[in-house]
Amino acid sequence: MPKLWNETIDAHRRAVHDAILDTTADLAAERGVRSVTMSQIAEQVGIGRATLYKYFPDVEAILLAWHDRQVTEHLEQLAEVRDQVDGAASKLEAVLRAFARISRHSRGHSATDLSALLHRDERVVEAQQQLHHMLRDLLAEGARAGELRGDVPPDELATYCLHALTAAAELPSDAAADRLVTVTLSGLRDLRGASGNRSSTPGHRGHGDHPGRSTH
Repeated sequence: MPKLWNETIDAHRRAVHDAILDTTADLAAERGVRSVTMSQIAEQVGIGRATLYKYFPDVEAILLAWHDRQVTEHLEQLAEVRDQVDGAASKLEAVLRAFARISRHSRGHSATDLSALLHRDERVVEAQQQLHHMLRDLLAEGARAGELRGDVPPDELATYCLHALTAAAELPSDAAADRLVTVTLSGLRDLRGASGNRSSTPGHRGHGDHPGRSTH
């Protein structure tokens, strides 16, 4: 079979595969996972049921494949954003802003039963670990460069970032997500210099000092 013909067939199969994933995810978000049938999917995509079954055995398998594709694309996007800037602190900020926006835009497919199904996917755990490692490495690099705080282990700070920015899924706009990132970043800066300045500020009182009271 000619190479061009093979490439044409492969491209067609990929297009049908992607259409099945997108259509099923939209139907599940709109109607609920339990209400979606293989017949509905086939009709929406414009293929026969028999053809659909050649690609996937059931609705759950389609949704898991859709989620795997989403996770892979998001990780690739975050890595690309990281590599477009220089400096650990700048890289971290870029990744966190991209992650917050991804979290917010993903809420369209967060219906309860769909979310419960997808979070049983082992790929989610693997992706979370990869993202955690990415953040941890940037935090450690930033601490070594004196750009980010080094008094808290990078692993703990990475966990802090991920938990803080999951709230972006509930925010009404990208601007709100950006503000949340700014607040999160404020807890990651190296504040040791500021702390030292605070202790030597004129007029600074210790815990036992009170205005108008002499010390004995």
